Parts: sequence; structure tokens; C-alpha cells
Amino acid sequence: MNSLRKANAYVPDYLVAPGEILEEYLDHAGITQASLAARTGLTPKTINEIIKAKSAITAETALKFERALGRPAHFWGNLERQYREDKVRLADKTRLEECLPWLKIFPINEMAKLGWIEKAKDRTMQLDALLRFFAVASPEGWEAVWVRELQASFRKTERQQESIALVSAWLRRGQIVARGQPCETFDRQKFQESLAEVRGLTAIKSPDVFVPRLKSACAAAGVAVVFVDALPGLGTYGVSHWVGGKYVMQLSSFRKSHDQLWFTVFHEACHIIHHPRRVIHIGAGLTADEKAKEDEAHAFARDRLIPPKALKAFLASTPSPTLRMVERFAESIGIAPGIVVGRLQHDGILPRSVGNRLKNPFRWSD
Repeated sequence: MNSLRKANAYVPDYLVAPGEILEEYLDHAGITQASLAARTGLTPKTINEIIKAKSAITAETALKFERALGRPAHFWGNLERQYREDKVRLADKTRLEECLPWLKIFPINEMAKLGWIEKAKDRTMQLDALLRFFAVASPEGWEAVWVRELQASFRKTERQQESIALVSAWLRRGQIVARGQPCETFDRQKFQESLAEVRGLTAIKSPDVFVPRLKSACAAAGVAVVFVDALPGLGTYGVSHWVGGKYVMQLSSFRKSHDQLWFTVFHEACHIIHHPRRVIHIGAGLTADEKAKEDEAHAFARDRLIPPKALKAFLASTPSPTLRMVERFAESIGIAPGIVVGRLQHDGILPRSVGNRLKNPFRWSD
């Protein structure tokens, strides 16, 4: 996993106005405010207002101070710039303190443990780190991007309603990972044709072999495949979304087995091919149209993995198949036997307790 760049977000406890430095400099040099005014052509009132932080040191004034006091213009200009920035940061810190309750909806410890964000010393710094992770300036900015404009099509457990916070954090991590992943311009026809190659990968047990080949085949057609750990309580198998001019197929570690993984890959492939750039509302019930599209994606994955005619012929000859028969059938159609087991369990032909040893568990390293 790529290391995160630590944010330099120093926030001072107090402000030092440029006028304070100017006043100390004048005292040390034995120069009065009236004398400085005469030397620079500024009014005594202007000099006094700069010292009292009522007026700013402009670029023109900084140049005059350079000639009159011998310190370069950028010295005075930097004092002013730093003072203005520190003033804004202190005000922002106060505003952030009012937003601290927002932190509670995110699994901060788990996100830090996974390396998605830095674990900060105090809650205000933690809030700042979370906002940087989402690339927004405020919780309101997060809401505008992730609540109102979220574009995604999910395969989820029916029993679990994901919170928008969990989903947005998981999706954002996928965006970050996908950003550094090379990918061609999206070509729908080429992606559809690549699924024959992808299906052939299902019989490979090792993720060290099939993951890079899956990524390569999809990237050539403009789809970036990324694996992102599932956060606790996130029952999402996968999602397809449009990010920065390319499709991202994001897969989670939820129920880490070949049958679930490959079903999700083909499920999301259907969304990419037939339901481009769909918008859904996370946490709400599916509309009739959304349900129809989910059903279509289920059928697409089911039939692409196990051709209906082949399955029908197999069950006609062996209505009560043994696991050895399942393995031979899987080999004959070129897929992993665990995928067949999952299908037969789903259809009630095999009990849920039978054949699970054929569902090859896996773990990836990204």
C-alpha cells in the first residue's frame, strides 16, 4: 500500500502581527514612527495603523521598508502573508471545533489502521485529516459531493443498509487507488469482448496470478479494477463508478471467496456495459427501475459464469450431484468448482453446509 503524504497543517496558538516586528525593529534601530514616515513618504497614520495591525503591509510598502530599513521586501511581505494565513487558520480551527461531532459517523480508527488517513494527536487535527482524505474543505463540502451527487451502482447484501459515511469513505479510497492505476480510454465493445478472457481467470486459485491479469485485461478496455478492504459494517461486495474519465470497478474483501468475487466482477461488468453512469441514493430502498437493473446484472453474472444450457444438461444427468461430479463439470466449462458450488447452494440443489471446501478463500495485497 502506498504511504500517505503527511499534511503540513500547523496552526499557531496566537498571532504575531507584522506591526509588532516592525515596532521592535524601530525601537532597536532608534527610529521613530514619524521618522519612518518621512523616510518612506507614508503618513504617520499609515505607519501607526500598520503597527497596530489595522492596515496591511502592501507590496509597495514592503519595497519602501526595504529601502528605508535595509531589510528585503520579501521579509516584510512574508510577515504579512504569514500573519494573514495564521489568522485564517485560527478562525478555521474555531469553525472546525464546531464540526467535531461529524467525526463520530466515520470509523476513524479502522481507516487509520488501514493507512487511509493519519492518526492525529487531537480531534481537530483528525477532522482536518479526514477532510483532506475526502478532498473537501468542510463537512458541507462532503455532503455536497457524497450525499447529493453520489454516482454508483452497488451489489450489496439485502439485509444491511450501508451508512453513507462508510460507503463514501470506501469509495473515496477506491478513487485514490484508481488515480494511480494506468488505464486506456473506455471502450464498451472492447470491455465486453474482454470478459471471455476474464472468465478464463476464474479457474486460477492464486490471487497473485489472477488479480494482475484481471486488472490488465480490464485496463486495456478502460476499466480500472481496484481492491479495497471492506470497513467494519460495510456489506458491499463491489461497485462500478465513473471517475476522472474512466470506469472504476471497485471490489471489497467482503466474504473473501472465489464464487462471490467472480459473481461480483460479472455483476459490475453488466452495469458498466448496460447501465452506464447510473445514479442511486445510498441508504434508500431500490426503485422499480433500479431493482430491474440489479436483477439484470444478477442474471448476466449468473449466466456468463455458468451457461444455462450446460447447467441444465448437467443437472438432467445428475440431479443429486456429488462434489466430484461438481469438480468435473466445473473443469468441463472452464471455471472454479467453488463457483458451481455457490450456484447450486443458491438454487437449493446443495445444502449450504456442503461443498464449502471448494470455495477457495483468497487474500490480495494491493
